[in-house]
Amino acid sequence: MASNSRVVKEREGAEIVYGSEECHRHSIELLQELGFPKGVLPLQDLVECGRVRETGFVWMKQKAPSEHYFEGTKTLVSYGVEVTAYVEKLKMKKMSGIKSKQMLLWVPITEMSIDDPKGKKIFFKTPMGIGKSFPVTAFMTIQEKEEYLQVQDKEEEEVMIKEN
Repeated sequence: MASNSRVVKEREGAEIVYGSEECHRHSIELLQELGFPKGVLPLQDLVECGRVRETGFVWMKQKAPSEHYFEGTKTLVSYGVEVTAYVEKLKMKKMSGIKSKQMLLWVPITEMSIDDPKGKKIFFKTPMGIGKSFPVTAFMTIQEKEEYLQVQDKEEEEVMIKEN
């Protein structure tokens, strides 16, 4: 019963949305606000999403657990029925409900962040503090990746013009 009251307390004052379309829109807006690519949390059949702005606590509930294979990182990731985290700009911490398949083991992912000021890498951390980074483009939607690469090309052109 104590864990149930903790959950209620964590969610006090939350903005909550229900239904697949509303939850999908809410989760994409959240990822964009935090500075993450739209494809980093490919949750399916969302039924409820919530956010407590004062504490940064967020949760997303799916109808059933799901798995997603990230081609860009060659990683299989499992998402529980409920994914939770405490969020701030460029960081999600105290995450629950996410596991990554490493060799033959499912390893919980408890934190993800973008430390690079240009946002080129996403760093994922386990409860043991061990982590791995991947290019941010590996988690972008096709449209995001095209826009990102256009900006990168433009920046490279500007650098070349300044150097000449």
